[in-house]
Amino acid sequence: MSSKNTRDRAKAKRIVQEQLARERRRQVTLWTTVGVVAVLVIAGLIGWGVAAGQESNKTANLTTPSVAVDEGTAFAVGTGPVTVDIYEDFMCPHCEEFETSAATTIDQLVTANKVTVRYHPIAILDDASTTEYSTRSAAASAAAAQGGKFAEYHKALFANQPEEGSAGLDNAKLIELGKSVGLTDATFTDAVNDGTYDAWATKATDTAASRGVNGTPTVLVAGKTLASPTAQALTTAVEAAGT
Repeated sequence: MSSKNTRDRAKAKRIVQEQLARERRRQVTLWTTVGVVAVLVIAGLIGWGVAAGQESNKTANLTTPSVAVDEGTAFAVGTGPVTVDIYEDFMCPHCEEFETSAATTIDQLVTANKVTVRYHPIAILDDASTTEYSTRSAAASAAAAQGGKFAEYHKALFANQPEEGSAGLDNAKLIELGKSVGLTDATFTDAVNDGTYDAWATKATDTAASRGVNGTPTVLVAGKTLASPTAQALTTAVEAAGT
């Protein structure tokens, strides 16, 4: 009987030890998991903070052109009843193709007082140049708008569009194009050289993205996106919106 009691006590002790060991392993696993989660949360917060800081740096010292419309994101040409919104990147070859094919139609619609065209210069192709040309050209167009020459400068930029992958036009050339359309004062020159509207270009691009614009050219007529932005599609949509 004594031997049996000894064996029973030994067995009970072993069971208790095994239970305690399992409990310790469970606690280690639990705290390891908590630790990993905490590290991931902290890393996420740090990553978010870095991203937010970078975005904040890009839009620091934001200067919005006083002539900008649509929450300070666009420049209006014309005063007609139908609103046409055009989102473009001056580095985008498809935007240049659209402008080449539709420029006459747009001018005619503006002259006939059928449309108000709101041009949204955005910068989504900075990686397609070695000098962030998309941002610099959008910013230069804002300076031109402030000088009362957006429409003319807009045409000049597309007429002199650099190839994707190149350095893009340098500031001297952007200033030269400004002079060719009548922007001869120091205000325009300084705005280009100082990057006065660079942060504005970033902000305008972010606003476009928040509106669902994910490519250029994006053309909306009376708030409706054209599936295929062509001169004929634009004319048809304007006529439909005006009836």
